[in-house]
Amino acid sequence: MSIKVIDIEAELKPLPTLISRGEETPAAEADAAFATLASYRNGGIFAVSFQGDSGWEKHANGDEIVQILAGATTLTILTDAGREILDLAAGMLVVVPQDHWHRFNAPDGVTVMTVTPQPTEHTFADDPR
Repeated sequence: MSIKVIDIEAELKPLPTLISRGEETPAAEADAAFATLASYRNGGIFAVSFQGDSGWEKHANGDEIVQILAGATTLTILTDAGREILDLAAGMLVVVPQDHWHRFNAPDGVTVMTVTPQPTEHTFADDPR
C-alpha cells in the first residue's frame, strides 16, 4: 500500500468552475468540474467549485461529509421535522445523514470537498420525497 498526499488546490486548478449550475447544466460540463481526489470505502472524495444550485441528492449507502473550502453556501437537508437550512462558509464541516435529500445553493460561489458514498440519486424536483 502506498500513501498518497493530495494537493486539493492543485487538483482543482485546471478544472472549470461551474457557473450558474442548475437543472440546465449539461452532465458533461458538471462532470468536467469535479475532481476525484481519492477512492474511499464505498465511494470517493471529491472537490468542486460552483456557483448556483446543485439540485437535490441523497446517498443510500452512508453519511456524506461536506467541508467548505472557500466561499459560502446554503445547505438544505430534508428531515422528518421539515427543511433544515444551514448557512456554511469556508472552514465549516457538516455530516449529512444517510438517505436524506439535500442540496446546495451558492449564488456567490463555493468550493466544496465531500466524502461521498455511492451511488448518489439526483433530482431537480421541488420536493424529491
